[in-house]
Amino acid sequence: MRYYLIVGEASGDLHASRLMAALKEADAEAQFRFMGGDLMAEVSGEPPVKHYKEMAYMGFVPVLLHLPAIFAAIRMCKRDIEAWQPDVVIPVDYPGFNFKIIKYVKRTIHRPVYYYIAPKIWAWKEYRIKNIRRDVDELFSILPFEKAFFEGKHHYPIHYVGNPTLDEVTQFKTMHAEKRDSFLAANELPDKPIIALLAGSRKQEIKDNLPDMIRAAATFAHCQLLVAGAPGIDADYYARYIGDTSVRVLFGQTYRLLQQAEAALVTSGTATLETALMDVPQAVCYHTPVPKLIAWLRRHVLKVKYISLVNLIVDRELVRELVADTMTVKQMQSELNRLLNDREYRKKLRYGYAEMRLKLGDPDSPRRTANRMIKLLKNTKSVQ
Repeated sequence: MRYYLIVGEASGDLHASRLMAALKEADAEAQFRFMGGDLMAEVSGEPPVKHYKEMAYMGFVPVLLHLPAIFAAIRMCKRDIEAWQPDVVIPVDYPGFNFKIIKYVKRTIHRPVYYYIAPKIWAWKEYRIKNIRRDVDELFSILPFEKAFFEGKHHYPIHYVGNPTLDEVTQFKTMHAEKRDSFLAANELPDKPIIALLAGSRKQEIKDNLPDMIRAAATFAHCQLLVAGAPGIDADYYARYIGDTSVRVLFGQTYRLLQQAEAALVTSGTATLETALMDVPQAVCYHTPVPKLIAWLRRHVLKVKYISLVNLIVDRELVRELVADTMTVKQMQSELNRLLNDREYRKKLRYGYAEMRLKLGDPDSPRRTANRMIKLLKNTKSVQ
């Protein structure tokens, strides 16, 4: 069968590449065309129609400035899907772009849409459930609490297929039982405790979060600060915010870094889940413009109590969230002190992480998703 996938960021590239590998395993005649990244290209053996790096704009102003390029990409994607005539279109998260594509697909091309990694409309823009009802044939969720939202609240059936990040971290741990000395030697690092800084995958996130993360963590002179370099962000960009400090950036080693870290400051997103699955005590830090206004909106407008996936999954504030008006250097210093020095607090976090892993369910999410997609497609074809 012919599968057309649409991805808009690095985490989507990773998850989609794993799904493509599982589809190839289950469908010997699988063909792929995609808007995505390098990991998807490795699986398919072909380059993307458009690389996600050309579309990864974040924030009102960057999006506004790049509207012509975004609209051109939307037009190109629509034409490309129509020309290629896939058996199924698989959008992967990235709702701002993908919702425009799938509306066209359902109205004009009349191909099934299997949405992988359900859009997070439970946090913001809940009205988009009407778009999902209209344009999505099958919705695949990777977060266990989404079942209650979609099926319980909105009576829209979904497939909870487990979380691919659990597979990715489990596989890494199985294959990489690296000793601390080996990691330090390979990266020419001193023998000092490590504070990991995960400041986001986009330039705007790094610009907003990394400087204060460094200021807060630098007060712990007995530790070394290591930044997990994001795919697609070059060293020169990080250098703007690191300056003449001793902070190092490690590219392509996020899991290796977390495996050796004593504590971490993490910008909200998939990284919070990865850090928890690697068993690292963490605080979630997310800068926002006009922080007092955002804090008010968070209390009165947003539909969820938490911003980190860890807390959403366990349904309580297990990891401290320093967001908007609470993300200050002083608050981060205080929380880092607890993460590094309070043994009971560290133990409590790790018990909570174990609870979170249980709620995520069994590993093997990509294969489970691929098998279900293929079965649904075959059933649809047999009815036609």
